[in-house]
Amino acid sequence: MQVVGIQVSAERAGKAGFTVEFVGAEGEVVTVTCPQDAEGSLNRLNAVARAKDSLSAALGADEKLLDAPDQPRASAAGLRPIPNARTAHDHKTMEEQLDEGLEDTFPASDPVSIASSAIAKGNSRR
Repeated sequence: MQVVGIQVSAERAGKAGFTVEFVGAEGEVVTVTCPQDAEGSLNRLNAVARAKDSLSAALGADEKLLDAPDQPRASAAGLRPIPNARTAHDHKTMEEQLDEGLEDTFPASDPVSIASSAIAKGNSRR
């Protein structure tokens, strides 16, 4: 992955931490959520460094899993991959899931509308 952009977003104005997104040249995105520490020292400037440290630790753990003898990657950690509609490229199921999600959030998913009333005043000399 060739990183072409990094986006840092504050969670609850930075009180909950920061989300760092590494954007690749081919459209791939890796998102790392960095929770705020007890001292509250995490900020926009050091969130990227903490996200890189987290990714390095995750990749190091992945290497250990790959080195495990005679065990598939997923079962070495005791995890089973969870199939989903996106990885299966099942567009019908993705559309159904989108519809269900929209129904669950109704009416919050409706656009906001503003209504106002005004009374025409006419000429003020009458």
